[in-house]
Amino acid sequence: MTPRALLERRLRSHRLTAPAATPADAARHMLAVQSQDLLAGRWALGVRTKGAPTLTAVDAAFERGELVRAWTMRGTLHIVPARDLAWVLSVTAERQRRQAAGRHRDLGIDDEVMTTASRALAPALRDGGCTRAEAFERFESVGIDPRNQRGIHLLFALTIAGEICQGPLVPNGRGVAREQRFVRVEDGIRESDAPDDPLAELFIRYIDGHGPAGVADFAWWSGLTLGTAREAAERAADRVDEVGEGLYAASSTPRRSPKAAHAFALPAFDEYYISYADRTAVCAPEQLDAVGPGKNGMVRATLVADGRVVGTWSHADATRHLPPELFDGATQTEPTGSALARFAAFVAA
Repeated sequence: MTPRALLERRLRSHRLTAPAATPADAARHMLAVQSQDLLAGRWALGVRTKGAPTLTAVDAAFERGELVRAWTMRGTLHIVPARDLAWVLSVTAERQRRQAAGRHRDLGIDDEVMTTASRALAPALRDGGCTRAEAFERFESVGIDPRNQRGIHLLFALTIAGEICQGPLVPNGRGVAREQRFVRVEDGIRESDAPDDPLAELFIRYIDGHGPAGVADFAWWSGLTLGTAREAAERAADRVDEVGEGLYAASSTPRRSPKAAHAFALPAFDEYYISYADRTAVCAPEQLDAVGPGKNGMVRATLVADGRVVGTWSHADATRHLPPELFDGATQTEPTGSALARFAAFVAA
């Protein structure tokens, strides 16, 4: 597969040149979009939706219970379709639990503390959910100090245990909502899918939304070991196509839209960049440090033209109509300007 063909196929798989009808449809296709930055995660769905998507439309999907946010893999927050959360965690939760075990021992988080924390949250969760600050107050009321990241690790542990997730947005009278309520899974998720082989399904769904990609890419994205990733690929072999040496693609990829854009303003931590072990297919090696992950773990928002990263931008600057930071040799064009304007319109609507 040529580099050009690889990028063209990925752009369609990512629903960039073959956008979905709604943000919820985009989420179903991608399965999980990285979202430790909540606005970035919502725009990751917006940029993959046709027409003029709005932040209001994405937030409404959370309100309806179609979308949730949770630590689904690698100890990192992702937006996922609510109906997929349980089976995804059935594959990834134990790996995340093992990776966090040392830190949890240091913080004194054990089964007894987990039970106490869960009981402390129960009244608030039954009454419509709670914010992170309210959860921490509940922990303090039963003698659990939430400082030094103990509180957030408890919320993480209760999430991968299948008890809670983040649902409806908390209204912000000053502008864009930037926080969600933690809710009980049994209250916030009305229906759950149950694939016959969750491990194979995770590989298939990754390839559907990210292919062509290899086993090492899937291992990085899922946080699973390379051995488990190989097993997933083997078990999914009859439902994906091998399109190159060690590269897999979906048997059916969304068709490119006749109105497809040539440039995209992708959010921080976007799947198009972050979800591969080797990112040089979409970004020149000498520019990887400019995008990230940096020492602080940040991955900057990227400007992509014809499938390649040509610069970086910030959410705040785009809303103020300030120019992006273009890499050497790249120039501001009408398509890149339109891409940034689309984000500004998404936030404003």
